[in-house]
Amino acid sequence: MAAPMTWKRLVFSVYTPAFSWVFTRISDRFLRTHDRRRGSTVLLLAPLLAETDPSPLASSRPPGFTGVDGLHTRFHWMADHVPAFRVPGGHIRVLHSPDEFYQAMKARIKTAKSRVVMASLYLGTGPLEQDLVDCMEEALERSQAKDAPDLKVDFLLDYTRGSRGKHNSRTMLLPLLQRFPEQMRVSLYHTPDLRGLLRLLVPERFNETIGVQHIKAYLFDNSLIISGANLSDSYFTNRQDRYVLLEDCEEVADFFADLVGAVGDVSLQLRPDDSVDMMEGMVHPYKGNRADFSTSAQRRIMEVVGAARVRQNMSECTDAPDSDVTVPNDTWIFPLVQMKPLGIHLDEQVTKRLLTEAGDDCVVYLTSGYFNLTKTYMQLVLGADADYRILMASPEVNGFFGAKGVAGAIPEAYVHIARQFYNKVCQLGQERRIHLHEYYRDDWTFHAKGLWYYVRGINRPCLTLIGSPNFGYRSVHRDLEAQIAIVTENEELQVQLQQEQEMLYKSSTEVSNSTFNQPDRYVKLWVKLVTPFIKNFF
Repeated sequence: MAAPMTWKRLVFSVYTPAFSWVFTRISDRFLRTHDRRRGSTVLLLAPLLAETDPSPLASSRPPGFTGVDGLHTRFHWMADHVPAFRVPGGHIRVLHSPDEFYQAMKARIKTAKSRVVMASLYLGTGPLEQDLVDCMEEALERSQAKDAPDLKVDFLLDYTRGSRGKHNSRTMLLPLLQRFPEQMRVSLYHTPDLRGLLRLLVPERFNETIGVQHIKAYLFDNSLIISGANLSDSYFTNRQDRYVLLEDCEEVADFFADLVGAVGDVSLQLRPDDSVDMMEGMVHPYKGNRADFSTSAQRRIMEVVGAARVRQNMSECTDAPDSDVTVPNDTWIFPLVQMKPLGIHLDEQVTKRLLTEAGDDCVVYLTSGYFNLTKTYMQLVLGADADYRILMASPEVNGFFGAKGVAGAIPEAYVHIARQFYNKVCQLGQERRIHLHEYYRDDWTFHAKGLWYYVRGINRPCLTLIGSPNFGYRSVHRDLEAQIAIVTENEELQVQLQQEQEMLYKSSTEVSNSTFNQPDRYVKLWVKLVTPFIKNFF
């Protein structure tokens, strides 16, 4: 005879992300009196389902711009918002495959002397991931052979995703933490929006829809890989993403090491006995006051951004002209950070202005593994003068394709969202300017995101955005994200970026009205009905 269903199992069995707002309101009402006594706000989700529609930004694009001479003038407004690092374009290399990404990490871990910093959503539990951990163990062992071991390994992962299941990211890293406690740090970021009754009721896996640590940055001494790829076997084998390697770029590496360290400081710290706690003096993300946590976390993280800008202002006043003309600093790196639950929205500001200023002399190639543009981004694309070539995943290469339960319907929801966008393009008569493409490759999934920016007079992209954001609601409002804008006059780097863009689009077909009439694009009625309520959770 089956055991009676407990109240908690009953709740789990009917839970979908659409009900999170119900739990939010119930628990807020239930605990409001108690919370007032404590002086904190319980269970308020920072991102609401309804988006605001900010007024468009004024354009400051120089008229009649052509050629590379004006790149600095055209894009240096980004430095008004974020640090700007000038580097040699020859130090940047685009990686093209999951295996190249994996091998690049392993090789640099093995030779790291002072620091390894790994920020990801999670670390997988398979043999390839274990091999990566073994490389770190060997590097730490070599470091301990010295009188004063100086190699530090710093991991930043998401608490909910990294704790999923019995064998998880935490258990993968515990042996290193136990053996090298003075050299190893594992921080687990916990969103402040998952708290109170919501945290109690929402089951594992679904709790990740509330908000996660989504930054993907992998740092080895003064070299850095920025990507959208996680540390899991599929991202090392047959899940297509984007990856850029910055070699010997100390200032950029320092910035991301400090950024990951700052997020780590406001995260739960994994201890050798698998317990977690906060650093002394830090506000707890779900037990402490919601506003106090966000304020203190914002202050700590923006200290990193502010300090980098101060250092740059000082160097601009003191630096002499470049003496090494053989290695020209012909490329700018702008780090863009988005952490809306903590009140940080630098990436959103820059992305909106970039889309706003894309004029009729521009072609923008934009890609997202999960095409679900925010209302604001969608309006900017539909109302722009630039040509757009948008690349998204076909249902078969969507990461949720074939998943069990409710998650298995997510590819259908993306088909529905894509069709709605395509219909808007057609209604506005924008078919010649905006083209949708679907990526497909046998036995692969698609996870690439970012954009390539072409300007008339230059046959190759002069700017790219690459990192973790997907241009969707989650990226803007729920998760912690980071990417970089690369603005380059270096022809070799421009060629690499063009080859990357062309390689991805070569595996795609253009979407037409007939695409959505195919049998495999059929969307069930219930999926259409619930998509408006749940699309802000994935």
